[in-house]
Amino acid sequence: MSIRVVVAEDQAMVRGALAALLATEGDIEVVGQAQDGSEGLELVLSLLPEVLLTDIEMPAMTGLELAAEIQRRRLPVRVVILTTFARAGYLRRALDAGVSGYLLKDAPAATLANAIRRIRAGARVIDPELAAEAWTEADPLTDRERQVLRYAGEGSTSAEIAQRLDLSEGTVRNYLSEAIGKLGASNRTEAARIARQRGWL
Repeated sequence: MSIRVVVAEDQAMVRGALAALLATEGDIEVVGQAQDGSEGLELVLSLLPEVLLTDIEMPAMTGLELAAEIQRRRLPVRVVILTTFARAGYLRRALDAGVSGYLLKDAPAATLANAIRRIRAGARVIDPELAAEAWTEADPLTDRERQVLRYAGEGSTSAEIAQRLDLSEGTVRNYLSEAIGKLGASNRTEAARIARQRGWL
């Protein structure tokens, strides 16, 4: 019986290539393709695949947020992160969100298909080099600090962030101040850059 897979990837060419690649495997069926995280969640809820293959950086909802939401809802779907980001911080957050796999996009095609088979069978598959680095540096940010910093890094003002997150401007400034201090940055832009480089955003 085929392994039913949903692919969530915001770059149309990459998404199509992944789907075509997996379709050549006799035992893997791509049942849905999503262009962002929120569409990925909709497809997972409606199609209930066995495996979700998702990128990290996507509009509307990141792959890590998507994985965390699947874990929160206790959906019987195994999540595989496929990304260009070889960052230990991302891997730590992915593991915290309950993902079953974390692979890099430059891995050979056969590696991906085999990983999906192993993950469906209950294994966890993590890029070995990243696994060794994953616990070297702890993420100092809280979820709320991370959220506020991400919006700030995209250029949103404190007032805009406050409106998006239903917080007061003062609270937003406090979160930003905490994040800037923890990261040893001089301003919000530098803090967002440092956090992104380390995989904490």
